Amino acid sequence: MRITAIELAGSRKTTLRDGKPGLARAFARISRRAGDEHISVELLTPAGERTHQVQADDEDDQFSMAQILQHALDGHEGTNSEVHDYLRVLQYLAD
Repeated sequence: MRITAIELAGSRKTTLRDGKPGLARAFARISRRAGDEHISVELLTPAGERTHQVQADDEDDQFSMAQILQHALDGHEGTNSEVHDYLRVLQYLAD
């Protein structure tokens, strides 16, 4: 078995009129096709949709993308451990 895509929903939520939390404000779909040298990261945020290509064998590129993911999905500049949570997801598809 091989996982080829992972979908994430941000932790920052919209607020409904009654004050209850609503849907996540941002989403990401991270995927890699067999044999592809790149990990594809699709970000859907209130600002629009963007697709990034991350070099699967480049740790610096993966870390940079993890920082972007963390900020977009969590809504703030995160700590190193928060960024590493996203890095582990990217590394899973890099192998």
